[in-house]
Amino acid sequence: METAPQKLEMFYEGKAKKLYATSDPDLVICYFKDDATAFNAKKRGTIEDKGVINNRMSELFFRLLEGQGVKTHFVRRLNEREMLCKRLEIIPVETVVRNIVAGSMAKRLGLEEGRELPSPVVEYYYKSDPLDDPLIYPEHAIMFGWASAGEIEAIRSLALNVNDILRRFLDERGIILVDFKLEFGRHHGEVLLGDEICPDTCRFWDKASRRKLDKDRFRRDLGDVEEAYQEMLRRVES
Repeated sequence: METAPQKLEMFYEGKAKKLYATSDPDLVICYFKDDATAFNAKKRGTIEDKGVINNRMSELFFRLLEGQGVKTHFVRRLNEREMLCKRLEIIPVETVVRNIVAGSMAKRLGLEEGRELPSPVVEYYYKSDPLDDPLIYPEHAIMFGWASAGEIEAIRSLALNVNDILRRFLDERGIILVDFKLEFGRHHGEVLLGDEICPDTCRFWDKASRRKLDKDRFRRDLGDVEEAYQEMLRRVES
């Protein structure tokens, strides 16, 4: 078994994860927490074993994407809650791909949730907690130096490719990929997919019943949150 680099000091703690430096400056250890937040951390709680589930599901999705030629920060899962990843210089632009109207799109545009879009919509948000991650144009990212024009183009292409791969995979398991958030970063000048892919960052609906199997159950006090996360893991690992 390959030896993991030595775990050093924690250098970042976010709403869902902690990041630790390692004895290899190119690698970090990501620790997945059970903490749950919504509405930019205005609502807080805990989802039992969320970190374990998100770690395993992210590993599965990253391996799937890597197998289809999408380069990610994933190296390997170390244990139940920790993942070894390539160290990224995070591009402060969150990318959201939408296949069905839901969440902020429904609210912002006064549309009924559940309406299928004729083609995927890619949105960009400035990654800033104090500003509640505002919606931006790609030109803003280029103008303010958050990303180059080439990086924005690469991010859009990668996001749509990820959407195609995940939609096909999930459809075969009776799951609708409604929308999802991606984060990207630079690793030795190359743009890689980072962060995580799990019920925290995606909207998953059961294809037959349209039952929500993601963090909306926590956001909207729908109950059965843990059960939904566990069901999603069972479905994707099947």
